[in-house]
Amino acid sequence: MAQIKKNRVALIGVSHWHTGFYLDPLLEMAHVEVCGISDPDQSVVDSFKKRIGCVGQTDYRAMCDSLKPDFVVVLGRHCEMASTAQYLIDEGIAFAIEKPCGMNAIEVASIAANAKKKSVFAAVPLVMRHGPFVKQLSQILSQEEATYATFRFIAGSASRYLQNGCSWMLDPLQSGGGCTINLGVHFFDLACMILGPNAKVSSTLMSNDAWKYPVEDYSAVTIMSNNKSVLIETGYLYPAPTNHFDMHYSIRTSKHYLTAWGPMNLEIRDYEGHSVNHAISTTNVPHYVDFMHETLDRFSKGQEPLAGLDAMLDSMHLIDQAYQLSRPLTVK
Repeated sequence: MAQIKKNRVALIGVSHWHTGFYLDPLLEMAHVEVCGISDPDQSVVDSFKKRIGCVGQTDYRAMCDSLKPDFVVVLGRHCEMASTAQYLIDEGIAFAIEKPCGMNAIEVASIAANAKKKSVFAAVPLVMRHGPFVKQLSQILSQEEATYATFRFIAGSASRYLQNGCSWMLDPLQSGGGCTINLGVHFFDLACMILGPNAKVSSTLMSNDAWKYPVEDYSAVTIMSNNKSVLIETGYLYPAPTNHFDMHYSIRTSKHYLTAWGPMNLEIRDYEGHSVNHAISTTNVPHYVDFMHETLDRFSKGQEPLAGLDAMLDSMHLIDQAYQLSRPLTVK
């Protein structure tokens, strides 16, 4: 009986706090071999080598050159993402790259164009697209027009990045910003879905008053297209462990009003007052495993990723506009 060829997958920048979201499902996949990991921190490399029993190096280029992986998961600092992606594109190596894929729209546009030019598979974990909430929303939007939406998504304290060895997240020169670019990216993607290609940021409020770091710990961004609007509210304010959120979504369409509160509650109400409650996942965390499975399946079949660099670029244009409209933050 012929053996099924395994995809040899390597990970870059494994000190990133999301590494487990990708590594854990990869280690469970029968058709995957995690062949290598890389991180600039030698102690991180040693820890992962001991845990997984694979090759580990501080130089991801040397790792990729020696291992020739079939697929790479790119994590690491935001300021290094675009150059890492460009290396993989030049080498013709398929990859998935963490959000936001670069520091701004200029960087993301460059790698998106180059990946397309060289026909390199490049997936982006806009993972809510893989979950039932966005699938249900997409079905409704295919038949009805949305006019208003609000997304509130408040995570725990910014100190979690210090505790996870990712202090660079609190330096805008390395991260590009705070909760807007980090937490908000999923909802900028939904704003693009709801408002279409003519969406523009109309107002921004950002503050770092809660924790006094150089990046914003609270953000409210309004995006508009004609008279339709989306409000995205994010923050590092909720006194709860990682992966617990103060969250509430509201979406008004021509025929329905959708309300999501908490990680497993969606109500769809019509204008006669009839409502249906769905116990489905409304947050991002559970769907990284779905992303990893579907992405490798699409790669193996020669298909396009569910969301690629062009999708990230659409959101990044709006994120850039949001930061351009915000007042400068001060550090006391």
